[in-house]
Amino acid sequence: MSRGATRRAAAPRGAMARMPWGRAAGGAAALLVLAVLPLFAIDLPGVLPGPTYTPGSLQLLALCFAMAAAALSYHLLLGAAGLLSFGHALSFGAGVYGLAVILGQLGLPLVPAALLALLLAIILALVVGSISLRVSGIPFAMVTLAFAQAGSVLVRRNPGGATGGDEGLSLATQNLPDSLVGVVNTRNLYWLALVALVLVYAVVLWIQSSRAGHVAEAVRENELRVRVLGLSPFAPKLLIFTVGSALAAVAGMLYLLLQSGAVPRSVSSDLTITLLVMVVLGGVGSRWGAIVGGILYTLLDQRLAALAASPSIKELPPVLRIPLSEPLFILGTLFILVVLFLPGGLAGTAGRLRARRRGAGPVPEPAERLEKVLEDA
Repeated sequence: MSRGATRRAAAPRGAMARMPWGRAAGGAAALLVLAVLPLFAIDLPGVLPGPTYTPGSLQLLALCFAMAAAALSYHLLLGAAGLLSFGHALSFGAGVYGLAVILGQLGLPLVPAALLALLLAIILALVVGSISLRVSGIPFAMVTLAFAQAGSVLVRRNPGGATGGDEGLSLATQNLPDSLVGVVNTRNLYWLALVALVLVYAVVLWIQSSRAGHVAEAVRENELRVRVLGLSPFAPKLLIFTVGSALAAVAGMLYLLLQSGAVPRSVSSDLTITLLVMVVLGGVGSRWGAIVGGILYTLLDQRLAALAASPSIKELPPVLRIPLSEPLFILGTLFILVVLFLPGGLAGTAGRLRARRRGAGPVPEPAERLEKVLEDA
C-alpha cells in the first residue's frame, strides 16, 4: 500500500463521514436564509443600501449572486483544470450580448432566446478551446487573451450595428415576462439569480466529480505522468473549458437582466482580471471560496463606490481623501494583503483553522493528491 493510501486509511472514518454532511447542512441552511431574505426587513448599515426587502438591496444581492456564478465558472477552469485563461470575459460577454441581440433583433421570448444564446456560446467556446488548448501555460493565456481582445474590438467598433458600439445595447424588455420587468419585481430577479447560482454550483460539482474532472485535475498536477499512463489530456480539458465558458455565458445573461443592458466592459480583459481576483480572494481550488470571493468583491466594489462619493470622505484631508475616494485602490490593497498574509485565500485560511482545531494531519503533498485523482480517474 502506498504512503498516501496508508494515510487515508488511517484517517478517522467518523470525521471523514461527518465533514461532507456538515458542509451540506451548512450550505442548505445558508440557501434557506438567502431564499427568505427578501421577506424580512433586515438592515445592514454599510453593507446594504437599505433593508433587505428594498429593491436597491435586492438588486445588489442579485448582482453578487451573478458575479459569484461567474467566479464559479472561472474556478472550473483555474481551480479544477489549472487553465489560466485571460479571455474568460469573452464567454461572459457572449451571454450578455448574445441574449441582448437575440431579444432585440429576433424578438424571441426569454427562454428560447436564452437557449439559443447558450448554444451560440457553447459553439464559440468549442472553437476557441480547440485552438487555445493546443498550447499550455502562458501561451494558452495569451491565445485566450487574443480572442477576448478580438471580441472586445468587434463589440466596440460596431456603433451602428447590433452591439451598439461604446454606447452599449439596451435590453428589449417587451420580450421579457412581466414578472421580471420593473422595480416592483426586483424580488423575482433576486430569486432567479439565487436559483442560477445554485444550478451553476451543481454543474461545477458534477463536472469536478466526473471522470473527466478527475483527469483534468490530474493533468493540472502532472500532465506528463497522465500522458505516460495512456490518458489523453486534451478532451477533458476541452470539456472543462466548454462547460466553464457556458456557465460564464449563463452568468452573463443574468447580468444583462439585472443591468437592463449590455456594455462593452462585459467583454473586456478587465472583467477577466476581476474574476481572477475573486477566485484568488476566495481561495483557488475551492468552490465555496469562489462564491464567497465573488460576493465579497462585488459588495466591496459597489459599496466603496458609494462611500467614495459620500460627504464624509470629501471632508477628509487630502492624504486620506484621495486614496479613500478610489475604490480600486482599496480593493487592490485588500488583494495584496490577502495574497501576503492569507495564502490560499479565505477558504484556505478557514480550512487550516479547522484542521488545526481538529488536530488533523498535514495536507497531502502534490504527489499524493495526484495519486488520488489518478485512482479516481
